[in-house]
Amino acid sequence: MITIDKIYNAAQVLKDNIRTTDLIPAPNLNMNSEIYLKAENLQLTGSFKLRGAFYKISTLSKEEKERGIIACSAGNHAQGVALSAKNAGIKATIFIPSIAPISKIEATRKYGAEIKLIDGVYDDAYNAAIQYQKETNAIFIHPFDDDEIIAGQGTIGLELINQMPDLDAVIVPIGGGGLISGVAFAIKTLNPKCKVYGVQAQGAKSMINALEHNEIETLKSVQTFADGIAVKTPGETTFDICSKYVDEVVSVSDDEIATAILTLIEQQKLIAEGAGAVSVAAAMFDKVPIKGKKTACIVSGGNIDVNILSRVINRGLLTSGRLTDLTIELLDKPGQLREVSTIIADLGANVIRVSHKQGGKGTDINGCFLNISMETKNHQHLDEIKTAFKNAGYKIKENK
Repeated sequence: MITIDKIYNAAQVLKDNIRTTDLIPAPNLNMNSEIYLKAENLQLTGSFKLRGAFYKISTLSKEEKERGIIACSAGNHAQGVALSAKNAGIKATIFIPSIAPISKIEATRKYGAEIKLIDGVYDDAYNAAIQYQKETNAIFIHPFDDDEIIAGQGTIGLELINQMPDLDAVIVPIGGGGLISGVAFAIKTLNPKCKVYGVQAQGAKSMINALEHNEIETLKSVQTFADGIAVKTPGETTFDICSKYVDEVVSVSDDEIATAILTLIEQQKLIAEGAGAVSVAAAMFDKVPIKGKKTACIVSGGNIDVNILSRVINRGLLTSGRLTDLTIELLDKPGQLREVSTIIADLGANVIRVSHKQGGKGTDINGCFLNISMETKNHQHLDEIKTAFKNAGYKIKENK
């Protein structure tokens, strides 16, 4: 069973082995709420997962440690287990789904663990790990559906209460549910008035479905770049705790997650992975009722592959109206490009690429299409530019 005493014991064990992460003000993420960021992306190994893994391993007997440990993970739990095992002098074998970023795989390997890559997502790695555990009799360290793991993650809740006793709401990412289970139990035990909201990616709503239908379900597939929460099946223990202690679970799109990552980089100078940014996305896009509330968003991890990060930034720019492609239909005659450039420049946008194509069937024989890629301030700014073009007599072709 999860008890507040067990979470306090976990905090005692962890106090000299992890960082007490900062609670950082983020006043511009939602102008109607007082937002703070619990920066677990700055935790050792770059994720909250170290808390649960370290505490779980600390509770193993000498005989259990000698058998070695097995874990499965999309990357963050893997790193937490690998580092904890290394510190304890225990052999660790980690099963990682092939969708995990290379950076997470290599970081786990550097901590000394043996890596086994499995085709598919987390659940596929889990099944392979369970089979291997039966063959070797090693100790399986579950990433979320385990009392000690949940208690370790719950130490974040204790820190939040200590850092901000009058907190009104906490927004927590959900994959399998270990993080929110520990945090919700701690928060609701010590400050029952504080709301606890969970967030999943739209392409991986396993806990949302389970809570709506009041039974655990397995998704046929998951689709999101937030690999850390791409879980098909929530845990039994975590489902039970979420049912009792979590006020609401919502979802955010990949575009909204990308925008949140970009905003954290620009406004807070923080790097978050997709799973770590879903809480911020929920606050930014008003997915939960936090107006006028003092709210903490748990940024659960920062282990994002740099190649993915570049794509995410580009998607975030597109979603927020900061980067756009505009196609204008006009006559192919001298001076047209200058007039178009003048309109854009006068309104303060920046052209980064221009391409010209002759008109096709159904257009004026002297017609052409001018495709312009430009940097704009936001969607409102883009609308102002479109209006200016229409007022000047240009026809805008909507890109599909």
